[in-house]
Amino acid sequence: GLYNALAAIYPAILRWSLNHRLLVVVVAVVIFAATMSLIPRLGTELIPQLSQGEFNANLRLTPGTPLADTDAALQETRNAAAMMNEVAMSYAVAGTGNRLDATPVDAGEHTGTLSITLKPGSDRAAESRVINSMRETLSRQPGVQFEFSRPALFSFASPLQIEVTGYDLEQLEAVNNRIVTALEAAGRFTDIKTTVEEGNPEIQIVFDQERAARLGLAVRDVADRVVANVRGELATRYTWRDRKIDVLVRSVDNREASVEEIRQLIINPSSNRPVPLEAVADVGIARGPAEIRRVNQERVAIISADLAYGDLGAAVLEVERILDSVPMPSGVGAMVTGQSEEMEESFRSMKFALTLAIFLVYLVMASQFESLLHPFVILFTIPLALVGAVLALYLTGTSINVVAFIGVIMLAGIVVNNAIVLIDLINQLRANGTEKHAAIMEAGKVRLRPILMTTTTTILGLLPMAIGVGEGAEVRTPMAITVIGGLLTSTFLTLVVIPVVYSLLDRKRWQPAPAAATSSANA
Repeated sequence: GLYNALAAIYPAILRWSLNHRLLVVVVAVVIFAATMSLIPRLGTELIPQLSQGEFNANLRLTPGTPLADTDAALQETRNAAAMMNEVAMSYAVAGTGNRLDATPVDAGEHTGTLSITLKPGSDRAAESRVINSMRETLSRQPGVQFEFSRPALFSFASPLQIEVTGYDLEQLEAVNNRIVTALEAAGRFTDIKTTVEEGNPEIQIVFDQERAARLGLAVRDVADRVVANVRGELATRYTWRDRKIDVLVRSVDNREASVEEIRQLIINPSSNRPVPLEAVADVGIARGPAEIRRVNQERVAIISADLAYGDLGAAVLEVERILDSVPMPSGVGAMVTGQSEEMEESFRSMKFALTLAIFLVYLVMASQFESLLHPFVILFTIPLALVGAVLALYLTGTSINVVAFIGVIMLAGIVVNNAIVLIDLINQLRANGTEKHAAIMEAGKVRLRPILMTTTTTILGLLPMAIGVGEGAEVRTPMAITVIGGLLTSTFLTLVVIPVVYSLLDRKRWQPAPAAATSSANA
């Protein structure tokens, strides 16, 4: 079979390699360097997007939009989604929260949520088709902002976030708008959302301190009276069964209140000369900021976006180019955060874990071999494994992510096994008096079968995970692909390169075995 064919040609390959040692090492180094040059083309992301068979579309219209208009926008989008074959169920909620318990950006009559459930067995491609169809429908509706989200299995930030910082709210808004416009023009970004939004229409009361003082009124008392008249004062509580219901007394009906009615509020009812509110304040309708966010006491605007295509690493580079090209006044700055920040931190942790894993493997082997050189030779298998891991990710179109990194850390412990088996037998044969070249040839022939068996069983065990069978396969697949690719190349390169490196670096002089010494003395 296949093993017999390999066993027949392997000794000739090994003999040729030992006769051309420098050429083999140079070729191995060139292969490693060429493969590592592919890494920038792989793309990076924090964790693969997981298709869960359901997702939400969060809609936001212009603040102040009536509930009926919000419902109409939701219905149009829902009808477009219902026509897709992949959709099993959809339901919509128009208007969320209220103005007392939520920010005007995220709640109110102008917001709504559309939830979509796909048919069982729908994959990532089916989910993407439905989302793209809904995105086209939403893009045609003027003034509608939208964002797609999946049920949160992991508490990650948006894929891309930009923090714009500054103390001046007007400058902050101007820079924010320039960045949003540039992101929309780039084409790579979608579902762009910003915290700098116009708030709900509101009645603003600006008091004139001097006029109030001339009338003998304190602005604080006037403000408290206006609040009591509009919102109401708690007069008593009505008890019904086990519930207590507040009874509020107020002079303005919130549902029917007009600006004129607010202006005519009497602010000194106990006085002989009643004074309306408009006598001491300017009352008008305006739009205040929807919210003001701060980080380290500095005002910030947060722009979030999803990716229409490509990987997170390439998107971050494009965002940084956009930020460099956007003119920013003094005191205003911008930086990329979100998943990209988490990704960089995770990759730093993973690199440290990989270094620590290699160091611990080296320590264990050094103590067992009682040598510092032989474990170093064995560690050459790890770069050889990286060749296969990178090639496997490149050929399958998989990005570098945390899961793939875990596979690389696993490889650091798995791939050294084959070299340990090989080097250990070489050392045993040399301890028995066999010459170095002959010991390497003999060990290669004897250890070929166990090396191929362990590699084959590990690869076959990981194959179902690599194929991506079952729900949540997107998360598991990169790890299996990494390990399988690393094992394949490290096994074949180990059988050739490791013996060559051993013969080049090993200078140890072995004492002849006692049996060999006795037989030569008798002769």
